[in-house]
Amino acid sequence: MISKNKISELKKLSQKKFREERGLFVVEGTKSMCDLLASSLPVEELFATEAWTEAHRTELSHVPFTVVTPAELERITALSTPQAVLAVVRTPHFTPADLDFGDALLVLDGIRDPGNLGTILRTADWFGFRQVLCSEECVEWTNPKTVQATMGSFTRVKVVYANLPECLSQPQVQGRIFGTFMQGEPIQNIDFQKNDILVIGNEGKGISPEVAQCVQQRVSVPLASANPSHAESLNASIAAAIVMYEFRR
Repeated sequence: MISKNKISELKKLSQKKFREERGLFVVEGTKSMCDLLASSLPVEELFATEAWTEAHRTELSHVPFTVVTPAELERITALSTPQAVLAVVRTPHFTPADLDFGDALLVLDGIRDPGNLGTILRTADWFGFRQVLCSEECVEWTNPKTVQATMGSFTRVKVVYANLPECLSQPQVQGRIFGTFMQGEPIQNIDFQKNDILVIGNEGKGISPEVAQCVQQRVSVPLASANPSHAESLNASIAAAIVMYEFRR
């Protein structure tokens, strides 16, 4: 049984203000939960149906959990369709000092859509990008829609928020800085190195002028359509996927 106060506390975590104040965020769904429980992220509380807890006794051996009814889960979920399990997790905080500039780095400038950010993090995980640097204008990765869209990849990708021009101007930066633009060298022509940096811009405005000054080479995903009436641009998460694929290729 969950008290009214507890329900109120959990519902508040759907808001950025309360997530930041309390240093907590919510994870829902079996796939994300199994990845979470296999990670080192600290789980504060976990709520699940009796059937779910019985099926996952081994994974639950090291975390506090409460058995709840589907109706109770429906009252605390941030999703339109309640899942069988929900956990409250302590938010890890990383700074630019935690970045390894000797390894590949994906940089996101002003990504505002939670689904786009979640998809990009999931794709980064697929292509082996273990660190993502976000501008301070990006949507927070602890947003419930972002967490859901990562499908558990948030447990394997380090996400850092910082002032991009300052961070990309540090002497620690070793690789070349590539930025995606509508006009630039076709991405397939680039011979990437392990420590290069890839910058993806905002969904509508692209890379900001301030960050563009840090870019050393502009690259683009060539238009392949012969139809004069074609899409104006690529979705940010699709562009990121293509660029990461070419980087690894």
